[in-house]
Amino acid sequence: MARRPLPRILSNGTSSLARGRDLARTAADSATDVLHPLLTIGRGLRVLASSGRRKWSGTPKDKRGPALFLGAACVLVVALVPYGPLTALITLMAAAAWQGRDHTPAKTAPSDAEAERLGSLYEALVPYFSIPEDPNPLFAHGGDWDKAFSGHEFDEAGRVTRLHIRYPAYFTDGEAASRARIEALLHAKSGRGREYLFDWDEEGNQLDLSVLAALPTGIAAQPFVTSPGETVLGFTDAGSVQRTLPVLEGDEPRDVPPVIWRTGPRSTEPHLLAVGQPGSGTSTLLRSIALQALQHGGDVLIVEGGGSGEYACLSGRTGVLAVEGGPAGALATLEWAAQETERRLIATHRAREAGRPAPEDIRRPLWILLDQPTVLAHLAAAEGSPDPLAQLPVPLRHGRAANVTVVVAEHHDHLELLNDAVWQHTRARVVLGPAAIQQIADVLGLPPHTTPPAQAAPGRGYARLGAGPVHRLQVPATPDPYDEGTHPVHRQAVLELLPARRAAAVGAVPDPVGHVTLTKPLQAQPPAQAQSIETSEIPEVPADAPWPGRFG
Repeated sequence: MARRPLPRILSNGTSSLARGRDLARTAADSATDVLHPLLTIGRGLRVLASSGRRKWSGTPKDKRGPALFLGAACVLVVALVPYGPLTALITLMAAAAWQGRDHTPAKTAPSDAEAERLGSLYEALVPYFSIPEDPNPLFAHGGDWDKAFSGHEFDEAGRVTRLHIRYPAYFTDGEAASRARIEALLHAKSGRGREYLFDWDEEGNQLDLSVLAALPTGIAAQPFVTSPGETVLGFTDAGSVQRTLPVLEGDEPRDVPPVIWRTGPRSTEPHLLAVGQPGSGTSTLLRSIALQALQHGGDVLIVEGGGSGEYACLSGRTGVLAVEGGPAGALATLEWAAQETERRLIATHRAREAGRPAPEDIRRPLWILLDQPTVLAHLAAAEGSPDPLAQLPVPLRHGRAANVTVVVAEHHDHLELLNDAVWQHTRARVVLGPAAIQQIADVLGLPPHTTPPAQAAPGRGYARLGAGPVHRLQVPATPDPYDEGTHPVHRQAVLELLPARRAAAVGAVPDPVGHVTLTKPLQAQPPAQAQSIETSEIPEVPADAPWPGRFG
């Protein structure tokens, strides 16, 4: 199926459109500021005219004649008095300006219900922000909350949306446990079911609490404007990253901040570990990564341990080397991946020794995607077969130099079954779905700065790349297009991104639904012997050669 071309507005017109929109908004704001007195006077004249009409309508008919005569006499007197018309005009404009002013009273203090809620928060914080030795405590039972809460905002339901808290200098804000107790208390007292951001200013002894808006869930898989080596894991808050991407949310173009994962020889986080619960969106993340890798011309190997067939849409596609779901096939595939990594290392070393660039097939990225591999390891142990995960250390350790990227998706309950190589070399981490703060911290290495939601949409979680900060994450909707229970628009978006099916290779039999099934598993080839040969003797295989003949 042909790939959907990138809309022109997303490729070359977004920046111009955004710049023009900003200029128009700035011009409108400036014009409003300049014309504000005229607008106020005009609004006041309408108010005076409306009041005059109501007064005239309420005047009895027998009194309208004398009223007209009195009005005409007043006009004549004003016209004959020196500077009368000018004085009358000034008086009229002043009356119109007074009537046209903004009558909305400025809210200077919280309402009774809001004040009661702030007082409750203040009393709840007293045991944590006070000690008996303090002669002048900022927090004390029955004290004034105005001194501690210098800024506050509420929503329409009367719940806190923003709160600025001053706390004593002796509070142990440098300890994670102390901060966690305060955050848990504020989360419970301010209202559950929302995500709160806690910004601690340890130097100024201040804490800012704010409610975060929900991340967009309607962005489907699409050709993202990224360079080779960049993968969009999902989208986050505007203040977390310094970059935006043009995307389509439905039919509406938007600029959203992405979480970009960079791979390749210069990457500091060459491999990824995604953790979640069933239905949290880890398979969605792997499908999104696979489609982006295929878009940039990479080769993809998929090992699925769940047995749900969620990657059947990729089987037989151009660039997809294999989709394995059994212990024997996974073992053969990972053995070949280990041997291919070694072959790439040897070829790259020889090319550098000869002063030549690496061959084209070495520069072509190879992606190894594993979904619940511990299930296959358990099945292999039950059958008495070798553990397929024992082949992972080679691609994990040397994948960065060989342009091989490994992505592992696993559930929380099976993390202890992953070997040490996975934990050591997957420095890019993602946690999806509902999870406790300690579970998130165990995977990412740091707790999030926000409160995890109790109910999360599929693909919603947190991401951390290496030693960077923890970002909120929403994975783009990339469902299984063969699952009729998903959103039809999202299914169609995935189908349009799928590469065309390759021609059936020799020894392959098409199944009833059009997939290509191999008659025998892919066999790993022994690595080339490290002997002194010229680089020209290394055979170069075309990048678009069909598989398995390309590596056979």
